[in-house]
Amino acid sequence: MSIGNILDIAGSGMSAQTLRLNTVASNMANAETISTRAEDAYRARYPVFKAVVDDVFNDSFAQLNKLDGRQPVAKGGVEVAEIIQSQDEAQRRYQPAHPLADEEGFVYLSGVNIVEQMADMISAQRSFEMNAEVANTAKSMMQRLITLGR
Repeated sequence: MSIGNILDIAGSGMSAQTLRLNTVASNMANAETISTRAEDAYRARYPVFKAVVDDVFNDSFAQLNKLDGRQPVAKGGVEVAEIIQSQDEAQRRYQPAHPLADEEGFVYLSGVNIVEQMADMISAQRSFEMNAEVANTAKSMMQRLITLGR
């Protein structure tokens, strides 16, 4: 695995965590939304990640070593497979004076748990920072390799 592949993997991790942070922000922004029906209430969304592993043959490596076959070079990362919606029930609250209340006087709030979203946000932020640190370490290693060649 080359240092360039490490940068690709760290970059895909940062991209995935950015999307995760965006879904958390959307969930938090809609945490207090109200609707007339339980079916229309906002439901929290969560990204589902998938590991990506490809075997790509590097022709230049084989030519450099004068090999007949090609050497596999592992490439990978992470991608978002899908974004799922929570199956939590909407909160039913009696507020007969509310303009969105149904015939019985109930409104339906989203089932978004702010504490859970904050914990998810902190986890995504730390994962992003770790991927950025991996990228910075790989960059530092490349710079040291360049100075060795002088």
